[in-house]
Amino acid sequence: MAGFLPEVWIARHGETPWTISTQHTGRTDVPLTAGGEAEALRLRAALAGVSFARVWTSPLVRATRTCELAGFGDRAELDPDLREWDYGDFEGLTHAEILARRPDWVVFRDGSPGGESVADVSARADRVIARLRALDGDTLLFGHGHFSRALGARWIGLPVLGATRLLLATAAVSVLGYDHNLDEAAIRLWNDRHHLNGGVG
Repeated sequence: MAGFLPEVWIARHGETPWTISTQHTGRTDVPLTAGGEAEALRLRAALAGVSFARVWTSPLVRATRTCELAGFGDRAELDPDLREWDYGDFEGLTHAEILARRPDWVVFRDGSPGGESVADVSARADRVIARLRALDGDTLLFGHGHFSRALGARWIGLPVLGATRLLLATAAVSVLGYDHNLDEAAIRLWNDRHHLNGGVG
């Protein structure tokens, strides 16, 4: 990786009942499944050997439990800005159920009625990025699918809509960093799940 340039590692939380059912899980505090706990334990291998100056986690239990099982619970700081998108009226609905109401809906373009707008999430991501860029050393974040995708898009200067191109599975690891210098923000790794397959593929 970049060596002397700081990196931001992102670990999405493990599987939950609602990731299986594909329900939109924003502020609802859904726990990990047994499979999600197994995924979180396997994150240890993906994160081993990296010396993190700090660890931040969303305060929602699916993130904090993933953080704990991955081996970082004793040093993690809770960061409310890392919470998942607030889906408002669409909380708990599947994508199909939402499209039945609004056939052309895209969260990264349209936001959520009764919840957070795209501007809200963009501002939140930018706050996180501003704090990260003021720090030295590598940082590890434990978070969620849609917000982490928005964070990745904003890191490289794209609007939140750019997150439609950044898929992110449960317990995946991503790395934000730089190319040659701090003016060249880059995505160094995205949606890596090889640690869930015994280190293969």
